[in-house]
Amino acid sequence: MTSSVSSSGVQSPSASQTISSSDFTGLWLETLRLIEPQLQRGEFITWFRDTAVLGREEGTVIIGLPLPMVMNWHLERFQTLTLQCMREIDSEIAQIVYKVDGGLKDSPERTVNLLEHFPEQRKRKVPGRQEVKMAEGIVSKILNPRYTLDGFVVGSNNRLAHAACAAVAASPGGKYNPLFLYGGVGLGKTHLLQGVGNAILQRMPRATVVYTTSEDFTNQVVEAIASRKMDQVRKRYRQVDVLIIDDVQFIANKERTQEEFFHTFNALYENQKQVIISADRQPQELNLEDRLISRFERGMIADVSEPDYETRLAILVEKAKEYQMMIDMAVLQFIAEHTTKNVRELEGILMQAIAQYELEQRAPTIKSIAEIMSKLNKDPHVKEEDIGFEKPNDRRATLQDVMEAVSRYYSVSVQDMVGSSRVREILMPRQIAMYIGKKHLHISYVSLGEIFSGRDHTTVMNAVEKIEREMHVDAQLLREVHALETELKMR
Repeated sequence: MTSSVSSSGVQSPSASQTISSSDFTGLWLETLRLIEPQLQRGEFITWFRDTAVLGREEGTVIIGLPLPMVMNWHLERFQTLTLQCMREIDSEIAQIVYKVDGGLKDSPERTVNLLEHFPEQRKRKVPGRQEVKMAEGIVSKILNPRYTLDGFVVGSNNRLAHAACAAVAASPGGKYNPLFLYGGVGLGKTHLLQGVGNAILQRMPRATVVYTTSEDFTNQVVEAIASRKMDQVRKRYRQVDVLIIDDVQFIANKERTQEEFFHTFNALYENQKQVIISADRQPQELNLEDRLISRFERGMIADVSEPDYETRLAILVEKAKEYQMMIDMAVLQFIAEHTTKNVRELEGILMQAIAQYELEQRAPTIKSIAEIMSKLNKDPHVKEEDIGFEKPNDRRATLQDVMEAVSRYYSVSVQDMVGSSRVREILMPRQIAMYIGKKHLHISYVSLGEIFSGRDHTTVMNAVEKIEREMHVDAQLLREVHALETELKMR
């Protein structure tokens, strides 16, 4: 079924009078050349691929879109921009009408090849070590620019913690020093820690902000002791402006690390330098030396607890906007109601839904979300008959099935596979998932690259070709891939 609406959202009575789109490719290409510089590349490629001008009737241009969801997004975000650009080309164009034409996805002769006409001008950032050397003996993890205090969804469960972070960002080394955040896994502590660091650097670009985990701090202490450079490390650490340490509970039972951290803490505190710490429990419940716990309790202690329903829903709404997905509010409400543990779990379910849409072109529904939850062993406590959900026995595997099978087989998380880590234990499973996705699901290199954290299509192509080559010489790898293909019913 096709439908059409004007740029104002009104049903168009003239959609049936459209003419061949082949005569209007030039008009659409010129329009796209004006639109492209005004959007982020990912946004442009995602929402303008498989589109075309289908016809023109006097001052009305009819634009074809491949899916109803795409039309909704164009009406919401791009209708004004598109009309303005078209009028720059031809001032007689008075309005645009959108029409859903599902056949556009399989009709390259009717649409504009965006990758051909709009090649990427800048080189993609090469994934590397997610660390930066501040000075000899001091290494900081790179702060994620997406983690900002403004982008953090505030609710009753984290309001105090967020306010404390904002106060520290405004006046580091002030009355909230140290700042100690505690709470369970996946509740947003790391977002807040890095958000503070980013905010301080925005206000004070020359500040030395070191963000590390207790594990990395321990490793630096061990290396310094082995190389007899502990004195140098002490001096340099005590010159930083802000020290942020995540998951401090892991220095329990590490006496030398606790001792070095104690002296470093004292030096920074006395020089009014900011110390920010996170843990999974409040200070008095940690198995640390009393003198460290006493120092932590000098400052501000704030907990980050499980989000309530309203906060969970707000997080989902914000994340859907961030990923530029229009998802029915009833679907988001269903996820918020039945995913209650932490923010990370919420985002995981949402990402599954987005991947389903991108790979299968199916808009997320309550039924499809219930299926996702069932596969992830997160029972939504909804009767199947209430949502008309049936589990097909012979359902064709999706890329999500592939990633989950590879995840189980190699004991790595799906999140790590789509992330930036390049350690072999994660790199090989990632390449195998890409190989199976290309060979059996016929997903393009470009689409695979977008799914795997925006990697360049040549990176994906090289990964697939590498697995193909090594399977000819590595019998163990061949058996592993065949085992996965068998499990996924691809053999």
